[in-house]
This record gives sequence, C-alpha cells and structure tokens, in this order.
Amino acid sequence: MSPLPPFTLDPSSVNQALFVLDRLGVVVFALSGATLGIQKRFDLFGVMVLGCVTAVGGGSIRDVLSGVTPPGFLRNETTLWIAIASSVLAFFLSSRLSQLPDRERRRWLERPMLIFDTLGLAVFAVSGALSALQLGYGFLGVVFIGTLTGVGGGIIRDLLAGEVPSILYRDIYATAASLGALVVFVLHDRLPLPLVQLLGISSVVILRYIAIRRKLSLAPTNVELEEKG
Repeated sequence: MSPLPPFTLDPSSVNQALFVLDRLGVVVFALSGATLGIQKRFDLFGVMVLGCVTAVGGGSIRDVLSGVTPPGFLRNETTLWIAIASSVLAFFLSSRLSQLPDRERRRWLERPMLIFDTLGLAVFAVSGALSALQLGYGFLGVVFIGTLTGVGGGIIRDLLAGEVPSILYRDIYATAASLGALVVFVLHDRLPLPLVQLLGISSVVILRYIAIRRKLSLAPTNVELEEKG
C-alpha cells in the first residue's frame, strides 16, 4: 500500500478556522476579563474595558507578529461588539452576587474565571500557531507566536487589574499554551485541520486541569522569599 499523502493547509480553510477561533476566543477571554473586574468590584465601564482589552490582546499580538496591521479588531468592529456584549452579560449575571461578602463572592467567581481563562488560553494559542503556519514559519516561530497569542490577553488583564500576571507564578500557564502550539505544528500535515484544532485546544485544557488538580508548578520548591527592609 502506498503511504497516504500529507495533509496541506488550504488557505481558505485556515482563514475560516481562524475566524471561528477568534470569535470563540473573544467571548471566553472577554468573560475572563469581566469576571476579574467583577471580583475587583469594578463598575460597568471598568468591567467592559477589562473584558475588551483581554479579549483583543492576544489576537492583536498575533496580528502584529504576523505582519497584519492594523490588528483585526480595528478592521472589523464586530470583534469589539462581541467583547462588549460578553462583558455586559457577565456584569449583569453577577449582580446577584453583589451583596455577598468579598470572600464568598470571590469563591463563587473563581471557578468561572478559571474556566474562561483556560479556554481563552487554549483557543488563542491554537489560533496563533495556525496563523504562524499560514505564513510559513518554522517550529520555533509557530510555538513562540502561539504562546504569546495565548498568554497576551491574560497578561494585559492582570496588569490592568493590579495583579501579578499569571504567567509569572501560577502553576503551568505559558507551558500549556506552548504545548497547544506544538501539537498544531506537529499534526498540521498529518491530520485534518478541524481535528488538529481540537487536539491542540484539548492538550492545553488537559494540561491546565492536571496542573491545577495536582498543584503542579515549574517554580522552585521549598524556596522562601525574604523581605529585605
């Protein structure tokens, strides 16, 4: 039997995949940013701003690194409208939690925040990797752009909310994005594109789930930080 021919990335299929991934990523990352804003007790405007910059941050980094300027959200306002709608929806759905004490309120919002953040990380990592492949980048370029696209929105979100970016300390975050981009690079010419996307996203979600459940981290263990006066 002759070996099966390798799969090729059809530009129209990639563009369609990027369109779907972008829309999905915008929704979940907008919800992620909005949820953090709600935790911080931002007003509606603050929640919308945090949701929107989180939603478009990763895609903007991907576009700039791929030579696409201005970024997509400036050329197609639908992206911003989706981010605004998602943020407003999160704000009003959380209104019932406004009377709870801060600790209990944070507990209720922590799980949705984690889910939205992980999905956004996964979707944008795969989106960035596909965009890099479409431009003919090699292994390092695909993983680098995929990783930065995945973590970019979360970094901007955390900085605006006065938090230390998750990538600098929280369990396995950027590593999961790199894994998703790696999966896309390895499988893009071996499997159909929809399956490659699914496996890339799944790899990020599974690694994040395992890391959170088992409290895995790449940070040094048994190291105590001493404050210097």
